Amino acid sequence: MKFYSLIVGASLLFFAACQPAPKKTETTNQTPTSPTYTLPNAKDFEKTVDGQAVHLYTLKNGVLQAAITNYGARMVAMLAPGRDGQLVDVIQGFSSIDGYLKANEVFFGAIVGRYGNRIAKGKFQLNGKSYVLPLNNGVNHLHGGPKGFQNVVWQAKQIDSSTLELHYLSKDMEQGYPGNLNVTVVYKLTADHGLEIAYTATTDKPTVLNITNHNFWNLDGERDSTINDHLIQIFATTFIPVDSTLIPFGRLDQVTGTPFDFRKSKAVGALVNDKNEQLLFGKGYDHNFVLDKPKNGEKMILAAEVVAPLTGIKMQVLTEEPGLQFYGGNFLKGLDKGKSGLPYVYRSSLCLETQHFPDSPNQPQYPSTVLKPGETYQTKTVYRFGVK
Repeated sequence: MKFYSLIVGASLLFFAACQPAPKKTETTNQTPTSPTYTLPNAKDFEKTVDGQAVHLYTLKNGVLQAAITNYGARMVAMLAPGRDGQLVDVIQGFSSIDGYLKANEVFFGAIVGRYGNRIAKGKFQLNGKSYVLPLNNGVNHLHGGPKGFQNVVWQAKQIDSSTLELHYLSKDMEQGYPGNLNVTVVYKLTADHGLEIAYTATTDKPTVLNITNHNFWNLDGERDSTINDHLIQIFATTFIPVDSTLIPFGRLDQVTGTPFDFRKSKAVGALVNDKNEQLLFGKGYDHNFVLDKPKNGEKMILAAEVVAPLTGIKMQVLTEEPGLQFYGGNFLKGLDKGKSGLPYVYRSSLCLETQHFPDSPNQPQYPSTVLKPGETYQTKTVYRFGVK
């Protein structure tokens, strides 16, 4: 009996040895094995721009880390843990100030204003007076113009290890906008794994204002080459259709039955190549979604949720703004090399810009973006991180 058992055992071992090895599951666009991400060196941001000193500031709170420069009040890096506990740099940017000064894509990580998004033909009227803004997006004005908030040096004050305050005085008629505008932006890493961005502004003349942050996100790491595999959910039943220059027609369209229906989570790239006029105009997604208002009347709205397939990082976007501009990186051409030395290619990142609607100064049916003397512009957005 003992001899028979030995023969059976040997036969089983021989049979197992003859079986082909199981095939490994191949994953496209996978990031390098266990990449190590760190914050950039602050010394590489020490420079004088337009007579103002530029620096890099570091924020840390629990598991989150961030690096912010006062040039453009922009985020340079954001480290969040994946499902394996390893920190991942989830935004695109450069490892030195020179990278930003020479970049083809000038909005990486920046605070944009005075007016985030487009104003048709760079013109609007306010209190019966006409204003003309510089054109920097074909026939339109985009994100405050070529010398908007993204290309100026802000005054910075580090409040504590997790909080940075930045201030900028936008002078009367700067980039064509009326009024001396005092703007304050506060970045804060919160105890519940959030990146909070709080905006405050006052003016001495009536003006229009629509400020937002322009981070380019890739939750699988800034070395990854696509966001088409990211799963995204946007809590909006309507979106704003635009013409071929990306200026709104003035109406709101239902997302039902269109590639813009993200009420249930789906891959960014699932329908991005559909033959849809709006997708053709934007070369993909570059549209403002009208966020569903919470029934409980709370000011802070859950706008979107994004999940990355490789790292498992989940990011929720909460805001007090009525709209969310979802941009899928359609105009990235690989001309800029990022912190890891790799080019930022077509659709390698996405933007989720919380804001009022595009061209609102020329669209009276949209929520007003007018700020008057004696009023305070105040709004807040939170990007909250976890794993799934």
